[in-house]
Amino acid sequence: MSGRKDFLSQQAPENYVAGLGRGATGFVTRSDLGPSREGPSDDQIKEALAKRAAQLGSAAPTAYGIPEKKEDDDDEERYQDPDSEVGLFAHGAYDREDDEADRIYQSVDDRMEKRRKKSRQDREKREEDEYNRKNPKIQQQFADLKRNLANVTDEEWESIPEVGDLTGKNRRTKANLRKRFYAVPDSVIAGVASQGQMDTSISAADGPEGDGAATSLAEFGAAREKQLVARLDQAGTSSSVSGGSGTATSVDVKGYMTSLDADFNPSSMNVGDIKRARDLLESVIKTNPKHAPGWLAAARLEEYAGKTVAARNVIARACETCPKSEDLWLENIRLNERANGKIIAARGLKLNDKSIRLWTAAMNLESEPRAKKKVLRLALDAVPESVTLWKEAVNLEESEEDAKLMLSKAVEVIPLSVELWLALARLEEKDVAMRIINKARATIPTSYEIYVAGARLQEQSGSIALVGKIMKTCAETMARLGVMLKREDWIAEAERCEEDGSNETAMAIVKYTLAHGIEDSDERLSIWKEDARGSIARGKLWTARAIYLLAASHFPENESIWIDLINLERKRGSQELIMEALRDGINAVPYSKSLWIMLAKEKWNSGDQEGARKQLALAFHQLQGHSEEEVYFAGVEMEMQINNITAARTHLKAAREQVDTDRVYIKSVAFERQQGNTDEALALVNEGLSKFPGAGKLWMQKGQIYEGLDKMANAREAYNAGTRASPKSVPLWILLSRLDERSGAVVKARSVLDRGRIAVPKNEMLWVESVRLERRVGNLTASANLMAQAQKACPHSGVLLAERIFHLETRTQRRPLVFDAMKNSKGAASPLLLATAARIFWAERKLDSATRWFENALSTDPDNGDIWAWYYKFLLEYGTEEKKTETLKMIAATNPKHGELWASVKKDPKNVGFTPGQVLEKVIPMLGQAA
Repeated sequence: MSGRKDFLSQQAPENYVAGLGRGATGFVTRSDLGPSREGPSDDQIKEALAKRAAQLGSAAPTAYGIPEKKEDDDDEERYQDPDSEVGLFAHGAYDREDDEADRIYQSVDDRMEKRRKKSRQDREKREEDEYNRKNPKIQQQFADLKRNLANVTDEEWESIPEVGDLTGKNRRTKANLRKRFYAVPDSVIAGVASQGQMDTSISAADGPEGDGAATSLAEFGAAREKQLVARLDQAGTSSSVSGGSGTATSVDVKGYMTSLDADFNPSSMNVGDIKRARDLLESVIKTNPKHAPGWLAAARLEEYAGKTVAARNVIARACETCPKSEDLWLENIRLNERANGKIIAARGLKLNDKSIRLWTAAMNLESEPRAKKKVLRLALDAVPESVTLWKEAVNLEESEEDAKLMLSKAVEVIPLSVELWLALARLEEKDVAMRIINKARATIPTSYEIYVAGARLQEQSGSIALVGKIMKTCAETMARLGVMLKREDWIAEAERCEEDGSNETAMAIVKYTLAHGIEDSDERLSIWKEDARGSIARGKLWTARAIYLLAASHFPENESIWIDLINLERKRGSQELIMEALRDGINAVPYSKSLWIMLAKEKWNSGDQEGARKQLALAFHQLQGHSEEEVYFAGVEMEMQINNITAARTHLKAAREQVDTDRVYIKSVAFERQQGNTDEALALVNEGLSKFPGAGKLWMQKGQIYEGLDKMANAREAYNAGTRASPKSVPLWILLSRLDERSGAVVKARSVLDRGRIAVPKNEMLWVESVRLERRVGNLTASANLMAQAQKACPHSGVLLAERIFHLETRTQRRPLVFDAMKNSKGAASPLLLATAARIFWAERKLDSATRWFENALSTDPDNGDIWAWYYKFLLEYGTEEKKTETLKMIAATNPKHGELWASVKKDPKNVGFTPGQVLEKVIPMLGQAA
């Protein structure tokens, strides 16, 4: 039996009042003071809420309880809501159901607030953006002008007129009146004159009968003189902060003299400046008499002031005070060169007999060679280890034999001088010179210069084989002794040898030294490629060739090394070395289609057409199963150069039979279209689509063939089928859209581009075509909206930014947009973005900046024909004839293949066989204005 009590036997709920649910309340009357009671008080309610919160493990729901009355809420009843529950309902029971209801309502409110939060924030953001757009800040309006300040020259800054500042003029005038200075009274000067002196006598003028007016004007001058000297002495010396004896020097004399020398301009000095500088220098000399630069500056000041005698006197005192300073003696000799310079030099050499500069100056004072030799002999007796003096003595010798004797004596006295050994070797014959080089190498085994000199000597005598042996020994010796140079230093030495005409020595240096230190590095190939590019940029092609050969010897199967070497040989213009590099490359990489094709084209261009055909036949045999379709295409290109249509068609037919790829059919269709065989081209395209239904280019060719036949319905059907078979082909979507636009179905064209963007999301060309479509039909608002969406999808697109800048923005907003885009690209700006900046500078007539930005864009992407066309159009307007000719040569050498307008002209069947120059002529009229 259940132990649960019946209802009437259970304990009443907390805060229970009988009949409260039916509206009854306890009350008392005048005649009946019965058991009626009030509901729970505020404290009881709070206690119940706290007890319930403790049971649930949460904070008390004070939001639904009785709020605490603040002490400063004095007049609570004044602000009561007349509809609130007061009086009878002021102390209603608050139970669990009420708490649960309150929590439910609160959760509903919170959820509704969260749902509205995003829409509210979006609305506020749109309102803020709209407000900022309509009310731009001052700094945004002048951002482009502030950027222009970086290009203002010094002359333009100086030519800006001064603008009168009238702000607070009266306030500043009153402040200046308060800051007026007055002349120092004579009494103050007289007090300074007696500063630091003890005078116990009393003047009669200062007595009771004196009037104080018997002061001499000469004393005023003496006082001022004394005041100036005191200030200069105070600048030179000062007491120690810690309470020293007052002799500690706190002026950096060297720094002080350096600043004087930097700021000194004799031509702009007046008499007052010279006098002030003289006083300062005298203070420096007085502070530190042994400081030679101070004396030197003082003497030169007098010289600049035109007082040569005073300058000589100052420098004479300086030499007596600092007899060991060779700078002072040299200055003394210079100032007295015509008078008694030899006497001064002799006095200076007695005190500084080891000074090489003084000996050289004394030699230069002599005019006769015999006297100069006499001075040098005395100098060598005093300083026999001076290489400079030995070189001067050798240069004075008139006969070669005497010079050899002098150098022989010099290397005996200074055996470790590499310069003297090499000078002696250069004067001797080959055999004797080699013996001298070997002797020097034994004496100074750590000198690489001796090995290089020996290698160059062997090269000059025709012993090329010995050049490599000498440099190999040099590298091994340097590595063993631990004195190996850095790779950059060896390259610099090789380039010096190449500059002097020793090409074999330069190549030997590279061959035996550049691998040292990076034998086990995984980046050897990239390091050597970078070194070779640097040498090419400096014009040292032999050194670059040696680096490529070294890389090829370590990485023989790397195709790119051989291609770089072949391109370098083309720059050098050596046909024999080009063929040698091609043969070596093919032997090392037998399956390289690029090398086979380059070899065949090289023979074809040199006039050996039969040899080129044989080479292609060998390539067909060698490259079976290794993309031999490229070889067929090369054969077609070469045959087309001599207009051999039959042979070219035969190559394409053989390619379709042997290789059978979609590229072969694309080339075949393009070939027949170029020849005007529309029916044959259409048959080939249908045959190709039957084998390769997913080839988007074949569908494009089919549609273009029908467009050429003016069969628009068939063309639309071909394009539609192509978009279904190859939905990732962007050109197909664009061609279909343009076809619908030309036929007047703008809505269909817009729908096609929408479907294309769904099939190929984040494609800049589809986005820019949508923007252009709306612009062409005059819907600029939709064009701007699409541009905003496009830049969110493709934030770093140069073509989108160019479209926005030149067609949707005002001129004042163009430069800020470009530079902001470059800043956001973090150093990886697209070439079209760089070209856009160049066009903006072009429109502003800033020609140097435009040229620089065009060149940056072309160096980043030289294969973009549109950028070349814009650059050449710029040169047609502002360039020189030499620059135009050079650019045309660069375009012909580069032969660009990409670019929106460039590719459309180049691939047009009507323009078959066009050279890059002819394509350029077609593209330039299509460009429009610069900006």
